[in-house]
This record gives sequence, C-alpha cells and structure tokens, in this order.
Amino acid sequence: MATVLTAHVKPKLRSAGSSRFHPAFVVAWLFSVLFYFMQYVGVSAPSVMVPELTTAFNLTTLGVSSLLGLYYYTYSAFSIVAGAALDRWGAKYTIPIGVLLLATGMMMFGLGISWAAGIGRMLQGAGSALGFIGAVYLAGHGFPSRHLATAVGITQCFGMLGGSAGQFVVAPLVHGPISWQQFWLFAGIIVLAIAVALVVVTPRQDPLERSKSTLLHMFTPYKTVLRNPQSYLCGLCSGLLFLPTTVGDMIWGVSFLRDGWQLNYAEAVDRASIVPLGWVFGAPVLGFRADYVGRRKPVLLGGIALSLFSVAAILYLPLNTLPPYVLGFLLGFGSSAASIPYIIIKEVNPEGVSGSATGAVNFLVFVISAFAAPAFGWFIQKLADDGPLTLHVFEKGDSLLVAAVAIAAILAGFLRETGPAAHTEKSI
Repeated sequence: MATVLTAHVKPKLRSAGSSRFHPAFVVAWLFSVLFYFMQYVGVSAPSVMVPELTTAFNLTTLGVSSLLGLYYYTYSAFSIVAGAALDRWGAKYTIPIGVLLLATGMMMFGLGISWAAGIGRMLQGAGSALGFIGAVYLAGHGFPSRHLATAVGITQCFGMLGGSAGQFVVAPLVHGPISWQQFWLFAGIIVLAIAVALVVVTPRQDPLERSKSTLLHMFTPYKTVLRNPQSYLCGLCSGLLFLPTTVGDMIWGVSFLRDGWQLNYAEAVDRASIVPLGWVFGAPVLGFRADYVGRRKPVLLGGIALSLFSVAAILYLPLNTLPPYVLGFLLGFGSSAASIPYIIIKEVNPEGVSGSATGAVNFLVFVISAFAAPAFGWFIQKLADDGPLTLHVFEKGDSLLVAAVAIAAILAGFLRETGPAAHTEKSI
C-alpha cells in the first residue's frame, strides 16, 4: 500500500549522519529541552483555571475553549517559519527569539485583560513553534544518528513533564499562595532567563551548513518536503494521535472528570495530569525501542494500539474497572508514539531540509489541533443543548477522539519504514 503512495517520489534519504557526539550542541539541546518544558506548562496550565478565566474574561465555556485554541493557530503557522528560519540562519539566535515570544505572551496573558490575553496566547503559540522543532534540530547536530530517536523521545518526555506539571503543580499554586495572574508573570520571567542562556550556550554553525537562499526563497526547501506524500502521512498520523492529549486531556480532561465522573477538583486534576506523565515515560522508552530494533513502524503501530484501547476504555468501561490512574497513564504512554513520525519525516526526505521537514510535520500536527479545539468545544456544547455537561455528553463527544486514533492507525500502515534495520536489509 505504501508503494503506491511513494512510487513517484524517491528522494535521497538522509544518510547515517554523524557518528559521534558534539558536546556544545548537546548542551544547547538541554536548554532547548527546558524551553520545551515551559512551553507545555503554558499549554496545560489553563485547564486548571477555567473557572477563573471564565469569570475574568466574561466568557462562556465555548469562549474559553476558543481563546485557548488561539495558541494552536499561531503555533501551526509559525512552525513553517521556524523550520525555514533554522535552515536559513541556524539555531544561535533563531531559537532564543522564539523563547522571547513565549515569555512575552505569558506575561500578556497574565494581565487579566481580554484583548491582551488573546494576543498573549497567540504570541505563546508563535514562540512555542520553535520549541520542539529547535530541540530536534539541535539534537540532530549534537547526537549520532543511532541515538536520534532516543534524544527526540527524551525531548518529548520533558515537554509532557511540563504538561503534567502545568496541571498538578500549577493547580495548588493558583488556588493557594499566588493568583493565576501572578503565575503567568513568574512563568514569563523563567522563560526569559532560558532565552538568555540559549544565546550564550548555542554554538555558531559553519555557514556552509546553512541555506544561502534569499529571504524570498527561504521557504524553497518546503517544495521538496511537501511534494513527498510521506510528509503528509507523517503529519496527519501524528496530529490525530496527539488529539486525545492536546484537546481531550489538556483542555477538557478536568471538566470530563469533574462533570462526567463527578470527581472532586483535586482528584480530577491529579488524574488529568497522569496522561502527560504517561508521555514522560513513553516517549523515551518508545524512542529507545525504535533505535534498538532499528525500525520505526512497529513501535508506532504498537503505541497507536495502546492509545486506542486506553481512550476507548476510559470512555466506555464502568468507572474504576481498572485501578485509578492506570488508563490515563497508558493513554499517555501509547500516545507518545506521536513523536516517531517526526523522525520518519526527517529520514524520508533529503538532507539539507531538516528544519523544514520538522516544521512541516509540526504544522500539520497542530493545524489539526487548532481546528479540533474549537470544533470539539462547539460539539460538546451542542450535545449538552445549553444544559449541564454530563458523562453521556462526554461519551458521545469523545467518540471523535476514538475515531481520530483509529484513522491514525490506518495512515501509519502507509508509512515507509525508514529505520537503520530496513536500510541494512536493502544493502545486503
């Protein structure tokens, strides 16, 4: 099946790449991982302050969902810019600019003014576009190719650790020692310090590594990436697999557990935060497994199968059929396979378009979330018919998430195997 989709596109695949570590880039990668951690703190934190945001901005439930969804519009759009900018100028100043935008957006969101919150949320998305793309770019320069999937898995691990912390750490903070506005101010200051650190530690790159195109032609590498049908499959597969986390958990998870399962607020936050915690363990484990066996597709399909089982069990099995937190952890663990298409798209496209390839998959992934967030909110509200949100409403609405993961499984079947083991077999 995959042969039909790739027959007319036969790019020169990425070579084995560097066989050794480059410590300076590894150090820069570590700071980019901190950036990615704080990015996800900002993504998930609003889910524990929905009542405060509803009151402060005088919004309905749909209005809050739409406000938070602004993040994904700019994130997806700027993913294209981020990938091209990294190929054109390298990482030294490009990534810190993204960190600065995130810091500014966090501080603006905390002003408690409706228009500033909207602009702030968009700035958060624009800056965050350089988080994962920048980390993957630096990992590609700092790690040998045989360890690249593991490094990307560790990156995703820290991102989702930030997503978990944005719920179980932020919730007691904003309902205790600090206000929700103060949280955003302090978070912005921390992110600003990371921007300064990245400027200091990120090494300058050899000019020969970077594209010499003019500003007008800096997006030319995307012609190569977007002419390859495999690029679209990577983005769609990963984007659909992300939805149970980005929309199902990080926006609606606490509401589902409180209004649907009738859990108290503290337990709802704890259970919602276990999903990104599953990513924390799943991303490095699945990344290491993909490197160890030298194959990407079996690990990706295994993660999708686990994710599909978990989200269906959460929705349709009676409450506490399994011990608390188990299904949420398994959902996060399985969904973390969504990071594997980020490796496949780099390996299925030619060398020299690394940043653009990652930017393309990131764009497709979060364009899906950008449209799904308000659409899902509208669908839930329509099912409720202006009444209370009930378990029945969530079961019907969340069936879309089950369908999304099932479609991801079908698309994964069309992906080309790009792991080192496949290359070895071809050369024998």
